[in-house]
Amino acid sequence: MKTRSTFLAVIMAVGLVACDEEVLNPVNPNQLGTETFYKTGPQLIAAVNSVYATLQGNNLYNREYFFLHDLLSDDVESGGGQLEAPRAQVLNYVFDGSNPQVEANWRGWYRLIHRANLVIENAENATDDITDDLRSRIVGEAYFLRGLAFYELSTLWGGVPLMTTSATSPDGLARSTQAESYAQSLNDLNEAISRLPLASTYSGSDVGRASKGAAQALAAKLLIFQGDYTGARPYLTEVINSNQYSLVDRYLDNFEEENENNSESIWEIQFTESQGNAGGWNADGTGIAEITFRGQEYGPNAWRNLIPNTGLVNEFETTPKEDPRKSYNFYRLGDTFNAGESVLDESTVQGDFTKPSWRKYQTIYKRANENQQSGINFRSIRYADVLLMMAEVENELTGPSAALPYLNATRNRADVQMPEYPTAQFPTGTKEQTRLAIMHERRVEMPGEQVRNRDIRRWRRMGYLSNEPIAGYQSRYDLLPIPTVELDNNSALTNADQNPGY
Repeated sequence: MKTRSTFLAVIMAVGLVACDEEVLNPVNPNQLGTETFYKTGPQLIAAVNSVYATLQGNNLYNREYFFLHDLLSDDVESGGGQLEAPRAQVLNYVFDGSNPQVEANWRGWYRLIHRANLVIENAENATDDITDDLRSRIVGEAYFLRGLAFYELSTLWGGVPLMTTSATSPDGLARSTQAESYAQSLNDLNEAISRLPLASTYSGSDVGRASKGAAQALAAKLLIFQGDYTGARPYLTEVINSNQYSLVDRYLDNFEEENENNSESIWEIQFTESQGNAGGWNADGTGIAEITFRGQEYGPNAWRNLIPNTGLVNEFETTPKEDPRKSYNFYRLGDTFNAGESVLDESTVQGDFTKPSWRKYQTIYKRANENQQSGINFRSIRYADVLLMMAEVENELTGPSAALPYLNATRNRADVQMPEYPTAQFPTGTKEQTRLAIMHERRVEMPGEQVRNRDIRRWRRMGYLSNEPIAGYQSRYDLLPIPTVELDNNSALTNADQNPGY
């Protein structure tokens, strides 16, 4: 999918629906709508492509998704740029339902859900130039993407309106419970698992589509977030035993453009600069460039709005040697960039140059500037995450000895080669000691990958944290506030539906 150049179905942005007064409003056969679209296989593919395109939108992975998750974690702190007020509010935990950052993500996920619903509802109408297997796969992709959206919504906001059909009126839906929202996500993912192929079956422009392994891994993440280690284990086992994935030898192959959709990648959000260089500030991601602003926002010689948190930097081991992942994740003064032609110095780094900057997902490893554009894919789920989830599952269900092979795998990566656990700093003789090692390994293996926020929240809920890592955290922030605009515009909701404390 990296090579796709357009999303035909995006023109249906909010889904055209038929008017009840058909005599007064006859269907125009020359206009694309639900009555005249979804007739062929290529049209159905274009429709599901429009669901993927939502992920590229400004309010999700183009910009607001990574901001929200990173700001809610302890991975980042304010850098040298001018951090906008809504983002500073989230970073400092002083936000409410009026926060545009919160609203943007909510809106993005529901836009995706609506488009996925259109695919699911209309797939049977496609009868030309399509096979039953292709139709089933496309529907499976739509279920995966909808399951992803409900995963995000249920883990961030709790119970949400479960929109499982396309919108045909301005009336909204009542709020479901968090348990019901979890269940909807898992049901969608299981439906996807039953329809999707293995990743290795995709080729050409189809590489990057949702696969069985992606749905299984996401289901495991959903269950582990709930503390259901027993439920997560079979999904993780299936992913590991599928022989579809392996750790790459070079850590940075996971965050640079030349090695996308590699053996470690389970699910990636696809980006490319091949369609142009203009920034995609619009909410739909329908501009001429399918790019992300991650590099520009975090880059050392760009805006540098967010930099690695000091606590994160100090988490990396320094004895008996410095963990190589520290230099793989962060740029420091004296480091070269621009294919070795330039050196970071005090004149090129925005703000406090004594502190490191993000290297992960930066394009300046091969050029001089970010220029508000990046075609680097977001690795949303890596095999490393699966192995560390399995380590946690085995530690909690069986014990340390069963966990250690999975836990040591990331340390044995060819260009990491850190001493295996147990170590002097992280003994792993007991379940509690091994749990601390897993927490450490997850933090140094996956910083800045939008996993830390949920890790903190689930470990906090299960009583695994010895210290509160978030300054200013209050219990009400365990769930995000329902956006004020949703409460105002959804007739099925009232202020009583707001999460406690907002």
